[in-house]
Amino acid sequence: MKANIAATALRTIQLEAQSISGLAPFINEAFEKAIATIHGSKGRLVISGIGKSAIVAQKIVATLNSTGTPSLFMHAADAIHGDLGMVQDEDLVLIISKSGESPEIKVLVPLIRNFGNTLIGMVGNRESFLAKESDIFLDTTVELEACPNNLAPTSSTTAQMVMGDVIAVCLMELNSFNGRDFAKYHPGGNLGKRLYLRVGDLSKANEVPQVLLHASLKEVIVEITHKRLGLTAVLNQLGQLEGIITDGDLRRMLEKSSHIDQITAADILTTNPKTISPETLAVEALDLMRNNDISALLVVENQRYVGVLHLHDLVREGIV
Repeated sequence: MKANIAATALRTIQLEAQSISGLAPFINEAFEKAIATIHGSKGRLVISGIGKSAIVAQKIVATLNSTGTPSLFMHAADAIHGDLGMVQDEDLVLIISKSGESPEIKVLVPLIRNFGNTLIGMVGNRESFLAKESDIFLDTTVELEACPNNLAPTSSTTAQMVMGDVIAVCLMELNSFNGRDFAKYHPGGNLGKRLYLRVGDLSKANEVPQVLLHASLKEVIVEITHKRLGLTAVLNQLGQLEGIITDGDLRRMLEKSSHIDQITAADILTTNPKTISPETLAVEALDLMRNNDISALLVVENQRYVGVLHLHDLVREGIV
């Protein structure tokens, strides 16, 4: 029983993998024409399908929109009952189908052609109605479905999904779509935060602990305690940063010295503390903390101390 399950699973993986590798010959002149047409279009890419292909179409639309190619999903059945109104003059239409012979698609295709929009067919049947009627034909033919009856869309939908990803990645390259562009379309969630959140966005919510060089030990302890960041910056009379004192520095000092009445900030501080600009990405601040095995950075703008970024800030925002 267990052997049969494993064999079935491995066979499914193999067939689906073959459906992907089998797409390589279909990256041809027609594919390049489709990419160039989409890239040069002033309109949107309207993607349609029926059944499982409609679900694939929705995923491709989501990928394209998030990577800089404006797209819309139009269900083939709903299209012929009013949703065709979403197709504008300069839009391109991509219809996805395994058979290319679905009744809804046979009704939809002539309507698209009458509108004058360029029609791209992503089809797994080279001799189908959709393949022959499309202005550009993208071949997604597969040898076998992973379904043991060779019926349920499995390998074919995998091929469609991968072809959609290939289209999206090619367009990203042509559009020089980069990390900043990605962040613009993904402002929510941890991924977006890693791409756009800056040190200043986090440090501005924190206190700005600071003492002067001549501050007494008591003043240092009070400042660290009240500001609740486990540290304080040490400034000179001109307001320039001289160093940092952490609660760890205080503990080590108390262990070594029994005469604390005359101790000042200047006696405890660590010079040349790690600093960072408020414009630096928060994820870069995390790398700096990790590389130096520290939990906080002093934020400096135009050589002026302006705040503190703590590891807890990064944890709270999901950067860690």
